[in-house]
Amino acid sequence: MSKDLIELAPAQERAILVGAPLKRGTDRHHAAEHLEELAQLTDTAGAVVVGTLTQQIDRPDPATYIGRGKVEELKQLVSATEATLVIFDDELSPAQGKNLEGEVGKRVIDRAELILDIFAVRARSAEARMQVELAQLEYSLPRLVRMWTHLEKFRGGIGVRGPGETQLETDRRLVGHRIRLLKERLEEVTKARHVQRAGRTGVFKASLVGYTNAGKSSILRGISGSAEVFVEDRLFATLDPLTREVDLGDHQSVLLTDTVGFIRKLPHHLVASFRATLEEVQEADLLLHVIDASHPSWEEHRLVVDQVLAELGAQEIPMVYVFNKVDRLDPEVRAALEARIANLAPGSVFTSAAASGGLEPLRDLLREAQRARRPEVVLAIPMTDGKLLAEAHRLGEVTASEPEEGEGVLLVRGRFDAPALARLVRGGAEQR
Repeated sequence: MSKDLIELAPAQERAILVGAPLKRGTDRHHAAEHLEELAQLTDTAGAVVVGTLTQQIDRPDPATYIGRGKVEELKQLVSATEATLVIFDDELSPAQGKNLEGEVGKRVIDRAELILDIFAVRARSAEARMQVELAQLEYSLPRLVRMWTHLEKFRGGIGVRGPGETQLETDRRLVGHRIRLLKERLEEVTKARHVQRAGRTGVFKASLVGYTNAGKSSILRGISGSAEVFVEDRLFATLDPLTREVDLGDHQSVLLTDTVGFIRKLPHHLVASFRATLEEVQEADLLLHVIDASHPSWEEHRLVVDQVLAELGAQEIPMVYVFNKVDRLDPEVRAALEARIANLAPGSVFTSAAASGGLEPLRDLLREAQRARRPEVVLAIPMTDGKLLAEAHRLGEVTASEPEEGEGVLLVRGRFDAPALARLVRGGAEQR
C-alpha cells in the first residue's frame, strides 16, 4: 500500500486496522469484508484509516494475539504511516491489549471498544447514555490498569471517551458501585416501559429489526410520513427506539418501532445493557427483519441478526423478512433473488424506501397481518341506535350490513379487534 501520508485535520486520529482470522474458521473467507466494515466503523467514530494488516492464524497468541513477527511488522507500519491508533477486528484480552501497547507505543483497541465508543458519542437520550455507560464500565472493569496507562500516555481519544475519561480517578470499588447504580436506574426505566406498554394492550405492534444500516429508519420515515425520523447512511445512526403510528387504511393502524441495529461481533456487554430498549422487540406482535438486499454479505447479516434475536428470546415471535433497497439491484438480479427467496422464505416482501411506491408491499403485509388478528364477526345493532352504528364503522372494518326482517336490528359484518368488540358489546351490540 502507498506510504504517502494523508492530509488530515490536526485533531483527527490516524488508524491502522488489523484482521487476524483463524485459518480453520469461516471468517477467513470474509476477512476483506470484515475489515471494510471495521473501516466504516472507524469512519463513524471520526478517524481515518491509513493502513491495514492481515494475517491468518492457527490460534490467537496469548501475549499479542498476532505473534511477535507480525507485531514487528505492525510497528514498522505504524512508523511509516504516522498512525496514532491501532484497531483489531477481534476482541483482545486485557493482557494482549497491554502488551501490544507496550510494543507499538500507540493506543490499541478492539472492535468491541470501537463500537462502545461510537455508542458513547451517538447516545442522545438519558436512557441510551446510561446503557452505554454501563456497557463501557463493565467492559473496562477488567482493564482498569491498562486504561489508566491509556490516559497517562495518550490523553484520551477514540476508545476512551464517555466514562473512560474518568478512569484515572476511579478504582474497581467505585466502578462497581457505579455499575450497580446504573443497573438500578435502568430497572426503573424498564418498569416505566412496562407501564407504557400496558396502555397499548390490544394495539397491533410491529418492530423493525436488522443489521445496522439496512434501512430501518428510512422505512419508518417513509411508511409513517414522519419527517423527524433521523436517517443517515452510516452505521449505528439510530440508538434509541422510535415508535410511530402507521395508518394502514380501512380503520386499521399499527404501532411501528425502529430499534437499534445489530452488527457482527457485537459486544455482549452492549447487548446486555440495551435489554430494556430491546424489550420492544419481545413485546411486538410481528418482527420485520429488514435486510439490505444490495449488500453482498446480506446472508451473513441475516444470520447475525437471527442469532441476536435468539439470545433475546424473541425467536418465537412471528417474523417476516423484508428485503430492502431492491432499487439498487439490476432487474435480472432482483428477479433471481425473488425466485430464490420464494422457496427459502415464503411470505417475504421486497421494498425500497427510495423508489415511489416502494413501501406498498410492506403496507399490504401489515394490513393482512392486522386483519388476521381481527376475525370477521356479525353484530346485531338496533336500527334506532345510529351512534352505536357509527361507532362500529369508526372502530373496525365494516364489510357488509343488512336489516334482519322483523327484528328491528341491523346485521353488521366486519372485523374488530378484541377491545373494539368488547366496547361495542357493552354499548348494546349483540354478537351473532
